Amino acid sequence: MAPASYDEIPIVAPRDAFDLVAAGAVLVDVREDFEWEAGHAPTARHIPLSELQEQVDGLPRDKDVLLVCRAGSRSARATAFLLQSGFKASNVDGGMTAWAAEALPMESEDGSPAVVA
Repeated sequence: MAPASYDEIPIVAPRDAFDLVAAGAVLVDVREDFEWEAGHAPTARHIPLSELQEQVDGLPRDKDVLLVCRAGSRSARATAFLLQSGFKASNVDGGMTAWAAEALPMESEDGSPAVVA
């Protein structure tokens, strides 16, 4: 059943998300290209929010899907969409800003120090 509001969307703390990914969950970063290039979780899959609907069939339905953006708003919309599409999905609380604050692994596309853009 789809959530009635964004307040009902499942959330997961960044450190818990990191552990879930290590256990087989899929982390999807829905930020724009420039944000992804500046810094992202090493195992994340990049699907900008504007492309999620057309790429949804490429996501596994048999695994937890965790959504992340810069602070949590875009990924909340992505989480709601995936829940409505029958996925088991959760929003990473605080987004990549919180991920970085927890000193969780990040990398950039060009090898420079990763930052949250």
